[in-house]
Amino acid sequence: MPIFSQHYQEEIKKTFLLALPIVIAQLGVVLMGVTDNIMVGRYIGKVGLGSAGIANSMSFLIASIGMGGLSVVAPLISKAKAERNIVEINRLFRAGIKVALWFSLILGVVGFICIYFFEIFQQSPEINLQAPTFMAIIIVSNAFMFVFAAAKQLSDGLSRTYVAMMITVFGLVLNLIFNIVLINGYLGFPKMGLNGSAASTLITRILMMIAMFAYLFNTKTFKKYLHVKYKSLKVNDLVSIIFKIGVPSGLQFFFEIAAFSLAVIMMGWLGENQLAAHQIAINVASTTYMMASGLGIAGGIRVGEGRGLKDVRKIRFSGNVALLLVIIFMTTMMLLIFVFNRFFVELYISDNEVIKIAMQLMLVAAIFQLSDGIQVVSLGILRGIADVNIPTWITMFAYWVISLPLGYFLAFKMEMDAIGIWVGLLAGLTVSAVLLTGRFYFLIKKMKIE
Repeated sequence: MPIFSQHYQEEIKKTFLLALPIVIAQLGVVLMGVTDNIMVGRYIGKVGLGSAGIANSMSFLIASIGMGGLSVVAPLISKAKAERNIVEINRLFRAGIKVALWFSLILGVVGFICIYFFEIFQQSPEINLQAPTFMAIIIVSNAFMFVFAAAKQLSDGLSRTYVAMMITVFGLVLNLIFNIVLINGYLGFPKMGLNGSAASTLITRILMMIAMFAYLFNTKTFKKYLHVKYKSLKVNDLVSIIFKIGVPSGLQFFFEIAAFSLAVIMMGWLGENQLAAHQIAINVASTTYMMASGLGIAGGIRVGEGRGLKDVRKIRFSGNVALLLVIIFMTTMMLLIFVFNRFFVELYISDNEVIKIAMQLMLVAAIFQLSDGIQVVSLGILRGIADVNIPTWITMFAYWVISLPLGYFLAFKMEMDAIGIWVGLLAGLTVSAVLLTGRFYFLIKKMKIE
């Protein structure tokens, strides 16, 4: 007897095939940061690792609003595809690029203001000296990442998710090569040390953006959506819609990532060993999170298609399958982290004090895998039905009212040190997962079956 009905089996297959390239692409994105940290940890040491960690965390926190905001475009394109509206797909693509440019300008200014006042984060003198320049280079590279993300919404929304996957894997290889060359000054390049890692990220993101546009405009599959005859059509109305839906969506990412970024700052208050250990554990957790977010994106696209077809049963099935797949995946990741705890930590550094702390944090990271996966997929499928405002409040409550205050209390008042901060993060993720999943099924019950 099959475990699932044929309807479920078909939906699982479609969602899995759609999600797999997105998961690989998301993994590639986070592995660029992992590669940077491994190279910095190996070649420069724990102070360099801490500097790169806090600079990357702050930069990604700022960028999260733009990346989350742009992610709403793919479900809108999927909806337009279900409605067979080619003109709308073209306008959404061009509106997405405009929004990406606005995000680049606005969030770039915010980033450089943070750099100017960097000492307010109360880090050690060594990190205050090294991190700002590294962060400035990453902030510049974010602009190219935004435009790449906007362009890939077209291929993702049309269920051609392999495009971004291929380009991201290519970028991952380039980033590794550029890291080794620029940090150490090989092949005639100047030895840039820590900043060589940031420069590697900048160069890689520029090349990825160029590759994405080259592929879209020179491939038959996409040409009918990018025809020059649509160029005169106005897109400002769609720019407004993307901002209206996208900014709350971006804030959902922001509230979660802010919790982890502020955790980095609190780790810096505890000491350089705790900061380096946190960076190692968060890199591993971020890897599984980004892969789970790929399932969330795929689930959002499938739900968006159901919305375009006005088929509530399809919306429910797509949401169920996305959640089922992430539960299976994150349970597997939890077991892997438990088993290969020390192996993962020792990939980064050989400092025994850092290894001891990092292994404790990895155990907490293993426990919160399931909550992290469920909450990010729930956000994705809610985005597919254009529900963004209430989920934004839920994420703010989970991370800023529960996670951060609890983490601070446990770490500094109860003297649990680094692990106290991570227990707070676990609590916030769990609350978010429960409330967001409940929100999806509450809305489904209210929809009229057609």
